[in-house]
Amino acid sequence: MARSAGRRWALGLAAALPLVLGGCLDGQPRRDGALGRQLAPLGSLRDPSLGDTWLALINGSGGRERVVLIDLRGRRPVPVPGLNRPDAQPISVSVDNRGDRLALVRQLEGRTELVLYRRSSQSLRPIPMVPAGVPRQVQLRADGRQLAVQVSRNGLWQIDLIPVP
Repeated sequence: MARSAGRRWALGLAAALPLVLGGCLDGQPRRDGALGRQLAPLGSLRDPSLGDTWLALINGSGGRERVVLIDLRGRRPVPVPGLNRPDAQPISVSVDNRGDRLALVRQLEGRTELVLYRRSSQSLRPIPMVPAGVPRQVQLRADGRQLAVQVSRNGLWQIDLIPVP
């Protein structure tokens, strides 16, 4: 009799377990599967930066990496003319909330540089590191008015905050 009651309890628990686990997952962050499926054909993706309705990332395909900007409303890449060069290697990218400004650390001609791209004017401007240093990672503030840059100077990692006019 006790054995039968224990078995019924175990079966009841097994039947309720999916409901319990499902209830535990509600409210949990979950992967956006539709966007993931749309991005999968792009190949290797890394270094994501999320603006309000924009996603910037570095895409590797065919032995070359480039920056891709995706409009999350339309769930499609948008052109960024003048940002990617075939001889440049992107290292870190960040996008503002409006998707207009992108900050990029890249290697070009043997040096590492920080640049600011404005999509509205399709312009690219180098940002000098003062004092001199090697930028590694960049984060653009949501309003696009300030950069936080990880910089190597004399073997030390430092963080620079750089206002953007």
